[in-house]
Amino acid sequence: QVQLVESGGGLVQAGGSLTLSCAASGNIFRIDVMGWYRQAPGKQRELVATTTRGGNTNYKDSVKGRFTISRDNAQNTVYLQMNSLIPEDTAVYYCNADVVFRYSGVYPHWGRGTQVTVSS
Repeated sequence: QVQLVESGGGLVQAGGSLTLSCAASGNIFRIDVMGWYRQAPGKQRELVATTTRGGNTNYKDSVKGRFTISRDNAQNTVYLQMNSLIPEDTAVYYCNADVVFRYSGVYPHWGRGTQVTVSS
């Protein structure tokens, strides 16, 4: 059984910063792509950023230059450094990981989410 636990969310003023963390645990052979998604009230869940094991990254256009995704493969942990936050960033942020099991293949897993609120 694999569990992803997000942390680091909270309330911040516009222009401020937050760092989100997501630690995966359980019977994990390897994790391939990890990423962050978010869902604002009344809107669909959207991709924020992803990163491969080798460090290749992709970002939603509106967060480029403000957010940085990184990971620690040894700890099965992914981070999202968020700078210059704006109220439009307010959402529940979810961690995603493509978990590889030794004999069963690769399957996506999701965390339960952490709330980020940016006030004006």
